[in-house]
Amino acid sequence: MSDKINLKEAISIGIGGMVGGGIFAVLGLAVSIAQGGTPVAFLFAGALALITSYSYVKLSQKYPDRGGTVKFINQGFGISIFSGAINNLLWISYIIMLSLYASAFGSYAPNLLEITSNKTIDFHIYASAIIVFATIINYYSIAIVGKIESYAVIIKLVILLGFIGIGAYGLIGNESLSQLAISNWENPVQLFAAGMVIFVAYEGFELIANAAPDIVNPEKNIPRAYYYSVLFVIVLYIIIAIVTVGSLPFDKIAKAEDYVLAEAAKPMLGQIGFTIITIAALISTFSAINASLYGGSRVNFEIAEDDELPNHFLSKFWNQPIGLLITAIATLVLVNILDLESISTAGSVGFILIFGIVNLVGYKCAKDTKSHKMIPFLGFILCLAALVILIHQQYQSNLTGVLVSIGIIELCFVVEWIFKTSEKKKNN
Repeated sequence: MSDKINLKEAISIGIGGMVGGGIFAVLGLAVSIAQGGTPVAFLFAGALALITSYSYVKLSQKYPDRGGTVKFINQGFGISIFSGAINNLLWISYIIMLSLYASAFGSYAPNLLEITSNKTIDFHIYASAIIVFATIINYYSIAIVGKIESYAVIIKLVILLGFIGIGAYGLIGNESLSQLAISNWENPVQLFAAGMVIFVAYEGFELIANAAPDIVNPEKNIPRAYYYSVLFVIVLYIIIAIVTVGSLPFDKIAKAEDYVLAEAAKPMLGQIGFTIITIAALISTFSAINASLYGGSRVNFEIAEDDELPNHFLSKFWNQPIGLLITAIATLVLVNILDLESISTAGSVGFILIFGIVNLVGYKCAKDTKSHKMIPFLGFILCLAALVILIHQQYQSNLTGVLVSIGIIELCFVVEWIFKTSEKKKNN
């Protein structure tokens, strides 16, 4: 039974996947868009994740496979240009997430140790170095990746819960508490848009799908793993958002946008609090990079195995799939050319589209999976609405992010079309 995953481990896969670098990277971004309504923005994003997790529960129970999302999309649409393109988008979305985590690492690390006197140069050095280091670890031993992840989940949760406890106490009599008043909220559409920009902070629950074949008592434990982990993280994020907005004036949050969680620990604990949260951010983002590099290379391998990418991707380099090296190199390029908001937008667009498609698969397979048809359908419609609102909002404030997102989606379809067409010609 040692290779089986119990409920506690399955929940920690979900929580670990979500509470990676996401919250450390996007909290400041959320406040800049939603202002006092930031907790509501996290609630909106969490609600979409929770509805989508219903489709994942039903599909994971009916079609348990280590390929997870890749297999669900192929189940719903067969091996086609469409499914291949969406699965390639999943792989690229992993690369975008890795860039987001590396970006967070690069933003927090110079606060502990400056290498040069220029923060921008330090950012690029740290962000690049952590990707290289995590890649070496992935090549050295997958077992170490698992060990790091299991310890990191505990460390980051203990520190974040400590931050909440001390921060909540610090809210008593804090002048910034008035920032949470409804008068400081942005309009509902803007709040929803903010939730969608930071949706990447929730995407990690889909990792449970990859573990589904190994979960003990799947009928009971698969639903529990998804719902408990998503609900826990929704509550965690909302409270973190309340504590942050209630602790720091908006101008200070804006100034420290890329490392706002550390700054929010200052009012109560001073420099020590700032340092502790910075260390937590570094541990979290490092563990998230580690796990996502492994996950990304696996996704790439699965897609190639299903003949949706050339067979070259099945080859090994130093006993690991070649996709690991390609994923790492692509991450290095992205993190050094795009800003945080563009990375976050591209990641959110990718995952909202993928989750919309998974909800559509949930709707199509409702009879086989014994699902309530309306829940996956609602998830699909909400994902579409979320995409439209997110792109509209970002088009006005962050055109680069929107163009990168659309460009990536188009690239996935073009590459898949070229590959499938050339395969057909070869076989004829």
